[in-house]
Amino acid sequence: MPELPEVETTLRGIEPFINQQCITQLTVKQAALRWPVTDNIESVVQGQKIQALWRRAKYLILKLDRGSMLIHLGMSGSLRIAEFSEAWRKHDHIEMRLSNGRGLRYHDPRRFGCWLWSMGEHPQLQKLGPEPLSEDFDGDLLYRISRRRKISVKPFIMSNEVVVGVGNIYASEALFRSGIRPDRAAGTISKQRYQRLANNIKDVLAAAIHQGGTTLRDFVNSDGQPGYFQQSLDVYGRAGQPCKRCKHKLKELKLGQRSSVFCATCQR
Repeated sequence: MPELPEVETTLRGIEPFINQQCITQLTVKQAALRWPVTDNIESVVQGQKIQALWRRAKYLILKLDRGSMLIHLGMSGSLRIAEFSEAWRKHDHIEMRLSNGRGLRYHDPRRFGCWLWSMGEHPQLQKLGPEPLSEDFDGDLLYRISRRRKISVKPFIMSNEVVVGVGNIYASEALFRSGIRPDRAAGTISKQRYQRLANNIKDVLAAAIHQGGTTLRDFVNSDGQPGYFQQSLDVYGRAGQPCKRCKHKLKELKLGQRSSVFCATCQR
């Protein structure tokens, strides 16, 4: 599913085309997403200007003249800039037409995303932890929150209440770089090791954003281009293959119903 780097890259890709543009028409062909598309959203947003857009966790927020639009890509969603004349593809559910003659198309085979409008704060944004690339996130925070926690460290750092946007791929990679087993109890890890982990989370995410994500498609060009961070993965998706450091076979276990690949030699 799209993780933070993919969503950030999506934001950077669509922003030049939609920022400061007026919404001339919104067409919803399929409203049954994870959360149903806001009732009458078409008439509510028509004529409003997109004043700004930013990312919070894995959500995209479009600030309008009145209220804001909250977009989540779910497990299989994507956004692309399209010409009005472009035929709708299978699983294209929403199109936002803009005053510059461009359209923003939402594509989602599994329909697990959302398009929600609100005049106030969106409930989905409440109780979120800090952004991982911000100064509010560091090893001291992880150490403090983790005390006496028996939960394994991987699901701990994947919790949005601890830090947002650290998904399965990047949690696995950061833990490998830090030499920490994913099933270690969060409360048993030292402050020094958490400082290393926080720095590696920042580095992994920043590198993935720079390389356009991992499973990403280019959300500006309709033909799409893959993200290239996958070529840099050390453990994710490599179960049974040799560790790039020690050459021992990588192992796999399940944590919170998610696959976790690690090196039993390099990670303790």
